[in-house]
Amino acid sequence: MLTLHAADVLVPGDGRPCLPGGAVLVDGHVVEAVGPYEELVAEHPTARVRRWPGLLTPGLLNHYGPELLEQAYHPDPREADRLGTEPLTGDALAGLALSDARWGASARRGAQRMLAHGTVAVAGGLWRPAVVNAVVRAGLTVEERFDEPPGPPTLDPLAGRRLGDVIRLPLPPRGADATFAVFDAPDVASLAERGAASCVATVIGGRLVYRRR
Repeated sequence: MLTLHAADVLVPGDGRPCLPGGAVLVDGHVVEAVGPYEELVAEHPTARVRRWPGLLTPGLLNHYGPELLEQAYHPDPREADRLGTEPLTGDALAGLALSDARWGASARRGAQRMLAHGTVAVAGGLWRPAVVNAVVRAGLTVEERFDEPPGPPTLDPLAGRRLGDVIRLPLPPRGADATFAVFDAPDVASLAERGAASCVATVIGGRLVYRRR
């Protein structure tokens, strides 16, 4: 089935200017076309249309894969009264003595929080099998990392970074995996101010893996 993802502004991510009223046409798990919405909908009038507010951008890369998924515990909502809702690190993490099953469950929750920030890939090697399995199941790609990233680990790939520095790949050409994110921001400058928590949708391989309620 053809699906047309339309947004107020499309950011190609390869240095080309932003495209107001842009859209991505997806056929199954791959990109069929990228261009102005009016042109694409005229050429494919039977395509299902998803309209999104704000910016449609390439998916983002989070540089803190190990720090967020293997050196932090993401509490289950049922543990909130005892552990809170934010990731636990350091002494708080050491006191939990986590089993492999709990590491896997934590990574699943962490991966979902990443998807809610437009993240489609993480940088840094992962070695716990339960964590790797959770990341793969979530659809996230693991990229090699050659240097330790500066600053404290954060779920927001845009924290202290420009959009161009955290785009994993530009919007793909026809036939490549349809992977991108949408943010509730009118332009790139506003996105930098609001951060990746303004994400309203994340698509990986044509699959809508996150949608803000």
